[in-house]
Amino acid sequence: MRLRLPTERPTEPPTGYKIAHPVLSQDGTRAGFTGVSLGAALPYGVLDDASCVYGRRHRPPARLCDCGFHCVHDRTAAEALLCTTEHRAAVLLEVSVLGAYIRFERGFRYARQRVRTATVGPCACGAPAAALADAGWGRPGRRALAAACAGCVRGRTSVPLAAFARLAGEGLRVVAERDGALPVAGLVGLADLAGPEGLGVPELAAEAALLQARLDWFQTQLARLGEHGAGGEANGDKG
Repeated sequence: MRLRLPTERPTEPPTGYKIAHPVLSQDGTRAGFTGVSLGAALPYGVLDDASCVYGRRHRPPARLCDCGFHCVHDRTAAEALLCTTEHRAAVLLEVSVLGAYIRFERGFRYARQRVRTATVGPCACGAPAAALADAGWGRPGRRALAAACAGCVRGRTSVPLAAFARLAGEGLRVVAERDGALPVAGLVGLADLAGPEGLGVPELAAEAALLQARLDWFQTQLARLGEHGAGGEANGDKG
């Protein structure tokens, strides 16, 4: 006799929380996420279907396998995972659980998901994030990204939070967290964005901050070169 689990028919998709690393395609045209555990080998988009990480042909979530997307019910439980050393650079995702799912005490294992919001923590220096920059590692064809403030971006491959949301599509919201407080500087790639080519005020402000940071860096380098040049001329005069 097989034990059958109760069938749920919710009126709207359940909400869950998880952590993941943002990723950018090699050509810089597509954005998505990659997991922090077993599913890290299979990057996914904002709206995506789960695949069996073992390559089996069954449809996730199979009862005798641990395939499928995973999330927890409680936001606080997901935020706690960001305290571990290996997950400090991850972002917090709020997702809609779609398709078939198996409910557990702490969360879901499910077939399909939509990432609604990605909350980006502070830069490694402690300042609020203005962009997502190359984290120094990745997967074949995808660069992993991490939070970066305008001053720490420098010459690294990076995208403003607004641009990442636009590349990811599907109405994703990307917000930056300030000092553990409520997220700010939210951005969506929806119809309410004003300005030319779909750019709104938050997106343009982020782009301007990055440009200013790079200009400051170049001015610093030029100043150093000028000092070295002046020193050389002085030494020449003495000779």
